[in-house]
Amino acid sequence: MSKIAITQSFDLGDGRTVTLETGKLAKQADGSVVVRIGNTMLLAAVVSNQDPVPGADFMPLTVEYKEKYAAAGVFPGGFFKREARPSDYEILICRLVDRALRPLFPEDYHADTQVVINLISAEPGVLPDSYACLAASAALALSDIPFKGPISEVRVCRINGELVLNPTMEQIETADIDMMVAATMDNVVMIEGEMKEVAEADMMSAIAFGHEAIKCQLTAINALVEAAGGKKPARVYNHETNDEDLRAAVKAATYDKVYAVAKAGNPKKDDRKAAFKAVLDEYKATFSEEALAEKIGLIKKYYHEVEWQAVRDVILNERIRLDGRKTDEIRNIWSEVDYLPGAHGSAIFTRGDTQSLTTVTLGNKMDEQMIDGAIIKGTAKFLLHYNFPAFSTGEARANRGTSRREVGHGNLALRALKNMIPTAPENPYTIRIVSDILESNGSSSMATVCAGTLALMDAGIKIKRPVSGIAMGLITDGSGKFAVLSDILGDEDHLGDMDFKVTGTENGITACQMDIKVDGLTSEIMTQALDQARAGRLHILGEIAKTMTAPNEDYKPHAPRIVEFRIPREYIGAVIGSGGKVIQEMQRETNTVITIEEVGQEGVIQISSANKNDIDAALQRITNIITEPEVGTIYKGKVKTIQPFGAFVEILPGKDGLLHISEIKWERLETMDGVLNEGDEIEVKLIGLDPKTGKLKLSRKVLIDKPEGYVEPEPRERREGGDRGPRRDFKGGGRDNRGPRRD
Repeated sequence: MSKIAITQSFDLGDGRTVTLETGKLAKQADGSVVVRIGNTMLLAAVVSNQDPVPGADFMPLTVEYKEKYAAAGVFPGGFFKREARPSDYEILICRLVDRALRPLFPEDYHADTQVVINLISAEPGVLPDSYACLAASAALALSDIPFKGPISEVRVCRINGELVLNPTMEQIETADIDMMVAATMDNVVMIEGEMKEVAEADMMSAIAFGHEAIKCQLTAINALVEAAGGKKPARVYNHETNDEDLRAAVKAATYDKVYAVAKAGNPKKDDRKAAFKAVLDEYKATFSEEALAEKIGLIKKYYHEVEWQAVRDVILNERIRLDGRKTDEIRNIWSEVDYLPGAHGSAIFTRGDTQSLTTVTLGNKMDEQMIDGAIIKGTAKFLLHYNFPAFSTGEARANRGTSRREVGHGNLALRALKNMIPTAPENPYTIRIVSDILESNGSSSMATVCAGTLALMDAGIKIKRPVSGIAMGLITDGSGKFAVLSDILGDEDHLGDMDFKVTGTENGITACQMDIKVDGLTSEIMTQALDQARAGRLHILGEIAKTMTAPNEDYKPHAPRIVEFRIPREYIGAVIGSGGKVIQEMQRETNTVITIEEVGQEGVIQISSANKNDIDAALQRITNIITEPEVGTIYKGKVKTIQPFGAFVEILPGKDGLLHISEIKWERLETMDGVLNEGDEIEVKLIGLDPKTGKLKLSRKVLIDKPEGYVEPEPRERREGGDRGPRRDFKGGGRDNRGPRRD
């Protein structure tokens, strides 16, 4: 007998029903929930160990999102035919859920905690990322894991001027706002999205719309918990051992000195680091070796707390930042383009101690990225990859593959730029941007956006408008006093209450990403942050313009040229040829790359090469294939076969015509011997076309001057007087040589 599940449903406001179910699946987890909308189902299970990770001073949270291919009734690709490492799409969903949940765990909770979300059933068009956080939060709410939830996440899109909740994939294609919003009942915790140059006020409206929708979902989670027996008491834990006397002693001995270092506003990162370390070293020197060895862990922890408090106090009280800047001041910027001669486009963008070296590579259709997920399939023509090596922060550690952080930062920069990239035919290229962070002290993803803009313009891509990005920070004291910081340092990100990245053009916002570490982000703070971000964004655009104001008129000499055009669908087969013979021969002989794709009733052809003459040659050959022969036109053809009665000449690819022996010369020819050879290229004129059979009649002699005194010879098939002579066979004999005539 099947287990009877406990369920709770709510309406999205447009007739679609979402159901939360528990008590049926994954009952050995600390909490588990199935979320269902239509035929899409997500299973979330959460487990947390009882004991802390030894020596941990952070929340060891792992979020895993996995799409089961069977959910959509498809096989995984690849040799092994099973789900492998997570795709970028799955990683991005993991990050969306992680960033929403992480701030709501207690700061002193250090047990390994795992949240696993599996897509177990899929409906075409329904995007599961809109429901992943809802499933995870509901599972946590049903557990005894300490968690200050519930929380949920929704997608908000603006389509034709109307805000829509959790739209379908097809609807998103026409949206000018596409944003994920995560919130508790009282506060927005996380946002991320892309926009098509929208105003700050429109973005605020979308956030508010999403927050209201989330409140309904949180009510449903609470109702599910009650139906399942009520909220379980949070487990008792003690993951930290503290010495309050030592904490007070560290603060008393170091706070004023740290405050003074922070107030000094030293613009050099290494000097500030050394000054803070000197304060700690001075305090450590007051202990004996034995006592220091015993207490060093707690001393470092409490000194970090002093740093955190003193730096924040200086900003709130003195309005002075660690590097001496004002709260709305941007660090010094310098940039350069065309730094790498071998790249199709390149740029260096440096802001303070953060630097990106970015390249652009232009490719053809064959360079598109294939996307083969359980839900999303297709190709991507615009790629952006972000690399963050350890040396960029002066560290020595192994770089083992692409991290989730690198995937997330790259995706944010991609969303910032992608709507400024023109589409075909203005831009026929597949574009790959690679940002290598060479120095980092805050806002490296925003440096990637700025460097990407410059590299695209250097490559000759006609972007609609330049894009810049800025990271905003926040310092609060809980009493209503706050400071919004423009262009934050790495330390200000670590010690602050908000990381709010905003990108855009002079016309509006193109992307955003916000993470909040505190409760109570008011609309006043959000509005000031957006206004301050806009001013900073425009300032940075002005600095970019000092290096480059518009895209180069032409691509680099070594960049591939691409010609894209369309042909009638019925000619696709002729261009490809049997087994690809025709298109492969064209590519080989013209040194080009040719792709053809059927789109509707047309074939879309791309020809790419770094040599214009090669492109022209391939273009001419394709034009010849799709061109219908016209009577009266002169063609340069190739002799394909020789027959006793003439020659067959290919005047266009796949189109042969008969050049009769009588049409080769004005003089009478008795035989084809020695007149033409197979492979000869000759000029001929199309003098006849049978509309029923399509047979072509060619002439060469009409292109040759008629000899002086020329007399038209008698027709070959008649003798003088009109009597028909004996019919010849191919050997020159009469009918008797051929045997009796057959009826």
